Amino acid sequence: MSVEPGHPYVSSALERLRHPDLEMLSPAYFGMVMATGIVSLATIWIGLPVVAWGLFAIALAAYLVLWTLTVLRIARHRDRFFADMIDHLRGPGFFTMVAASSILGSEFIILGGNMVIGFVLWLIAVILWFGLTYTIFTAFTIKENKPALNQGISGAWLLAVVATQSIAVLSSLLAAEIEQPYRLDLNFLALSMWLWGGMLYIWMMSLIFYRYTFFRFSPGDLSPPYWINMGAMAISTLAGSLLIINSEDAPFLHSIVPFMKGFTVFYWATGTWWIPMLVILGIWRHVYKRFPLTYDPLYWGAVFPLGMYAVSTFQMARALGFDFLEMLPTVFSWIALAAWALTFSAYLARLFAAPKPA
Repeated sequence: MSVEPGHPYVSSALERLRHPDLEMLSPAYFGMVMATGIVSLATIWIGLPVVAWGLFAIALAAYLVLWTLTVLRIARHRDRFFADMIDHLRGPGFFTMVAASSILGSEFIILGGNMVIGFVLWLIAVILWFGLTYTIFTAFTIKENKPALNQGISGAWLLAVVATQSIAVLSSLLAAEIEQPYRLDLNFLALSMWLWGGMLYIWMMSLIFYRYTFFRFSPGDLSPPYWINMGAMAISTLAGSLLIINSEDAPFLHSIVPFMKGFTVFYWATGTWWIPMLVILGIWRHVYKRFPLTYDPLYWGAVFPLGMYAVSTFQMARALGFDFLEMLPTVFSWIALAAWALTFSAYLARLFAAPKPA
């Protein structure tokens, strides 16, 4: 059945594209690019190159649209934009810009073999990382009015870890294709970001786990970004695996391979531990407490870790020769693809929903 241009569903969608609610646009919406990009890479391992390219195109389109909306938001709602940046709950969502840029850059290198665009996106990610890291955490430090721990921290804080590790991943991919002496520089940057990301996770996860266990926890508190608990460890695993693979051409990496192998498995094991815990909490939230399951941009923060776990497990098995893990990337690639399809369908249903009668 064809849909005419004047149909209310189409009119509603076009109206939202023309006049989006810029003032309240979630800074974490770049999570859609993160999730789509990593699921695109995950589908390669299950033999779906056409799907991988299709998801790549969607991720690129979403990235460009979101940057357009972000620029418009800065122009029209500058005060609200910067107020979000220093807000304890919304501020960490800005780190999705960094991770989205890095993951899209990784796609350009892996799928398209385009080092130039990969490098440009790496440069954007690095600039964003420096600007956001020192703006957001400085603001959190010097603010006079701060929320209590149970009101000011969530799994979204770990997006800072994901952003850091995403630069380590893209730097490693670039280093594998570039000539010396820049190969050495990029590998050292990747190693430094990998180590810093791991330390940052330990700091933040200690606070989040304390919030879990010593403060009242309601179904509304268990927002989808808590899946970043696992996703941050998955991308740390991926970065470590790529550094191990690169160690053959970097003497300083080769000298610490046992250390990198140990911490890579440590990150993977920690991320794996979170999966059953998060599933159980999700059942408690939606089945036992009957919390409504409706579309929210934050659900992209739950899709991303599933795809990242698939990709990171594949690369770790490749780097360490863990052939006995070969089924896990396949299983989680399919799970991630199904989760992406469900979330994207919900997004389209929201976008094309018929307007409510006046």
